[in-house]
Amino acid sequence: MRKLTRAVSALAVAAAAAAAVTLGSGPAQAADGSWDGCPSGAVCIYGEGVHDNLTTPTDVFWSYGAHNLSGQYNWHWVLNNQTGGAHAHLCLGSNGANCTYDLAAQHGVWADLTPVNSITLDRP
Repeated sequence: MRKLTRAVSALAVAAAAAAAVTLGSGPAQAADGSWDGCPSGAVCIYGEGVHDNLTTPTDVFWSYGAHNLSGQYNWHWVLNNQTGGAHAHLCLGSNGANCTYDLAAQHGVWADLTPVNSITLDRP
């Protein structure tokens, strides 16, 4: 229980810090709708600690629903390049359980993925 409490606390602190560096709406996009290598309609995770060269995501998610993460630790950029107002959520549990961070469409967040076990893509 103590470990879970620490994880929740760590994610809450990370989310608060990440909110301060969340990318604003209306990012510069290529003519094809891609954003820093994240295709239009997708949610992308970039490599650990990558700041300046967001051109090739390590994970690209296309379908609505929960996606379990594997081997994602420490700080990563997560970009939500979905269209039509679709949201993504970072979740502490697997299969989309205990979601704690809501990422609006056309936004990105610098997040500690160590306590995150899944991400959901949700219809508007």
